[in-house]
Amino acid sequence: MTQELSLLLIATISIAFIHTLTGPDHYLPFIVISKAKKWSLSKTAWFTALCGLGHVGSSVILGFVGIALGIAVGKLEFIEGVRGNLISWIFTAFGLMYLIWGIRHAIRNKPHQHIHFHSTGDMHAHEHTHHDEHLHIHENGEKRNLTPWILFTIFVFGPCEPLIPLVMYPAAKHNYSALLLVTIIFSAVTIISMLSLVLITSYGIKFLPMKTMEKYNHALAGGTIFLCGMGMLFLGL
Repeated sequence: MTQELSLLLIATISIAFIHTLTGPDHYLPFIVISKAKKWSLSKTAWFTALCGLGHVGSSVILGFVGIALGIAVGKLEFIEGVRGNLISWIFTAFGLMYLIWGIRHAIRNKPHQHIHFHSTGDMHAHEHTHHDEHLHIHENGEKRNLTPWILFTIFVFGPCEPLIPLVMYPAAKHNYSALLLVTIIFSAVTIISMLSLVLITSYGIKFLPMKTMEKYNHALAGGTIFLCGMGMLFLGL
């Protein structure tokens, strides 16, 4: 391995990790949705990995298409920038709608009492909550929740901007083995970093005394996603 390739791979690992760590949209949505929907760690892990693969994969495809067509890195970065701005607005809107739904869900599920009278003259009261459902469709009598798949779609169309210049550098030198190596390492580090942050935090949250806050879980999830979107739009996160 040449010194040039070693430096390129070190840069790839560093950029992939820092890009994931400084982008809370890469892990916070999975943490809060997992909590709100009471997912197991295994389900949280595979969904996070799936979104991470879709997120990196779309930029890999764009980069390879750009290389095949001879498109300059500046133009590809412009396309990624436009795509990123559009997705940031969609991500923010999704979070806001989820927040509004979560608040409505919490209000509808506020416990209230029903009083029952019996023929014997006795009476008793019991607490009752209305159960609202997430956005879903029915298929063969089963409910399929759409919220995670909306998030997945957003991640697939969301750009992974740092990858483009990294893959264009070895491509410009016609070093396709280095190109493939950079792509695999960047993808692996990004997904592993996402998984690590999501699973460690999700596991830790299970030990927090949050029973009284459970009815607000969806509202908190929506609010967190909304704030991530705002950070992407106005802070460049």
